[in-house]
Amino acid sequence: MQHFPVTPPAVIRLLWEKRGLTWQLTKRDVVGRYRGSVFGLLWSFFNPLLMLAVYSFVFGYVFKARWGVGGDGKADFAITLFTGMVVFQIFAECINKAPLLIVSNPNFVKKVVFPLEILPVVTCLSALFHAAVSLLVLVLAIILFRGGVPYTGLYLPLLIVPYCLLLLGVSWVLASLGVYIRDIAQSIGLITVVFNFLSPVFYPASALPERLQKILYLNPITFVVEQSRALLIGGHAPDWSGLAVYFAVSLAVFFGGIIWFQRSRKGFADVI
Repeated sequence: MQHFPVTPPAVIRLLWEKRGLTWQLTKRDVVGRYRGSVFGLLWSFFNPLLMLAVYSFVFGYVFKARWGVGGDGKADFAITLFTGMVVFQIFAECINKAPLLIVSNPNFVKKVVFPLEILPVVTCLSALFHAAVSLLVLVLAIILFRGGVPYTGLYLPLLIVPYCLLLLGVSWVLASLGVYIRDIAQSIGLITVVFNFLSPVFYPASALPERLQKILYLNPITFVVEQSRALLIGGHAPDWSGLAVYFAVSLAVFFGGIIWFQRSRKGFADVI
């Protein structure tokens, strides 16, 4: 019987040893998404550009909405909204794919000694690639409409790292549960939509009463969305105490998720 590492140091060592395979699978996932299309990888640039244009028109001209922060112009609203969408799309791509990662690759389970734990990592890296392209569009828009990006934007990786660690932990749990409970894959789309509206993507957290803001911050997306806007648009330094708590929680979810996955994977071959 094959034994799989369940201690945090062993998990980190395993992921590091498989970094080459992870990178190859990530490239295949990114390139494969656009294989056969005329524009190829350029779609990863066109899509966020189109999203930004649509948000500018719908929310700026149709709804005539205002955030009350970062200026009252239509471009300011679109930029603020798009910042939240970039963060949320990382969550959506990782979570939506997670329940099917194992069941859609039965050969990896039955016929090949394959490090299944890297599949959520591949999905996360692919999501980060598309987020990076969207971020480039966002930065260009900020420079165009606001004259430049504050230096505090350099702190953004300090938010993204714990955010991805948390998403990986959740993805490992969902990938495992998706093998045994197939209904999870059917319901995860609805759950993602709910999280979208329960996150301050289309509205600022400050728009809610204080008691509801505390509940909103239980959503793991909220802190990253709000802090991303503060760094990229507001020019504010990170909330260091909040970031420390978020990092600690993310590490706990990360290691808890991989340990859960490693312990539950023993039954994958019997179910698939």
